[in-house]
Amino acid sequence: MRRIKLTAAYDGTDFCGFQIQPDMRTVEGELNRALSELTGEEIYVTGASRTDSGVHAEGNVAVFDTVSTIPAERFPYALLPFLPEDIRIVSGCEVQPEWHPRRQDCIKTYEYTFSCGGTENPKHRRYAAYEKRIPDIERMKIAASYLVGEHDFTSFANPSSQVLKEGGSAVRTIYSIDISQEASYSGTGASYQYNEETKVSGLHISEMDPNRNGTEMNSDIAASKQYEASPKSAEGNGCGKGKNRLVRIRIRGNGFLYNMVRIIAGTLMSVGTGLREPESVRTALEARDRTKAGPTAQARGLTLLGIEYVF
Repeated sequence: MRRIKLTAAYDGTDFCGFQIQPDMRTVEGELNRALSELTGEEIYVTGASRTDSGVHAEGNVAVFDTVSTIPAERFPYALLPFLPEDIRIVSGCEVQPEWHPRRQDCIKTYEYTFSCGGTENPKHRRYAAYEKRIPDIERMKIAASYLVGEHDFTSFANPSSQVLKEGGSAVRTIYSIDISQEASYSGTGASYQYNEETKVSGLHISEMDPNRNGTEMNSDIAASKQYEASPKSAEGNGCGKGKNRLVRIRIRGNGFLYNMVRIIAGTLMSVGTGLREPESVRTALEARDRTKAGPTAQARGLTLLGIEYVF
């Protein structure tokens, strides 16, 4: 018996999450079906991250056991005829029989995308949450600094989380939060060109002051951070253009509680749009009370970019 590790990418829009559910279309269900048809065995995969309904992935991980002699690296190609268009296998490799995707030390990277300002662009409707206001990225960066490091994230978890219900720990470590912004345009009329980009330096755990218990940035480092902006005018016929921006929040951590990334994203956007102060994030974190943090952002804006394992 061999254990095969697969890295899967999928558009989560039309799935009821990753985890298999009776009479519902799920990523796990489609993988089980496709692998069973390919190998002629009854295959059941074990996933690393049970993404919610509507959440996407570029690098989720799943393992399965098989007696098939198909080389592990060939599974991405062998599975193509058996998979729907909204799932693809990115890579495959063989691992030790006892290797489990949820019991290994790892770093998970998620990205949340907001489409902000102007008229909502239809092409973003599956992959970004719409926010009519353009946020202040600098305020979001300050708020994010309070989340980097090891903390109890009870305030940023859905209370129905199985971990919390069973009395498990809400302590997690966020290694970095990077926030970036890029211009997009929506409107009517003739075609037009644009070139505008704003990027904000990320906040990393290695830059935290150990004397502040990982909750505040070292003042020298904070002073050296630069807010870089290079706006350039859009060119076109001037007819019906509406400026729209994509704001991306990329978070790397050793694990996340149920809805944790979406709550962080919703809270940071509330700060960016002026609905709450940056320092309120620190207060919410210390309160260990879900009602003190911001709203849960929509599932459609979230993507699991990848999982790095320490073998």
